[in-house]
Amino acid sequence: MFTIYVYVLDTLADWEPGHVISELNSGRFFKKDEERVSLKTVSYSKEPINTMGGMTIVPDCLTDDIVVSETSVLLLPGADTWNDPKHSAIIEKASEFLLLGATVCAICGATVALANFGLLDKRPHTSNGPGFLEMFSPGYKGQNFYIDQPSVADNNLITASSTGALLWAKQIIEHLGVFQSDTLESWYEYFSTGEPEHFFALMQTLPSGDEN
Repeated sequence: MFTIYVYVLDTLADWEPGHVISELNSGRFFKKDEERVSLKTVSYSKEPINTMGGMTIVPDCLTDDIVVSETSVLLLPGADTWNDPKHSAIIEKASEFLLLGATVCAICGATVALANFGLLDKRPHTSNGPGFLEMFSPGYKGQNFYIDQPSVADNNLITASSTGALLWAKQIIEHLGVFQSDTLESWYEYFSTGEPEHFFALMQTLPSGDEN
């Protein structure tokens, strides 16, 4: 079973992890007989955090409680508060994840936190456009590995810009292998275009229920 750890911090950009956590937690489009995942919110303390949209989240566990294994996934949403030193522990944990081969997924401001730790210096990645990481991470040295795309998957590191949340979700789901490939393609086409034919195509890819 995959355990999905979603790091939560004040000013978390609500929309960025929305698609991926909804699909992974609900399992509504999973392959037939695919094992459900365990999704936990994690933070530097058990104090409630307030998202950019005004939602209050009480973390399920602390950074020290994270079990680092190949079936662990760390989601790092964007926020305006990543430069606070109290978040350095989760970035150190992200480094452990990457060394082990566990999956780290960072979007928007969280990519700056990874860049500050040197984790993007030698791996293909993206962020909020060329020059963004240099602006906010003076020690960033990964220019030769920067790819100007909404979301970039490099094995167990998946990074995205603030506008790449849907593609980021698709690449994470694809990496975990919990959807059939045709389900994932139809899901992405429907949510990216809004065209109803993709919704019906999505429904047709789903496993039928047991006959009564």
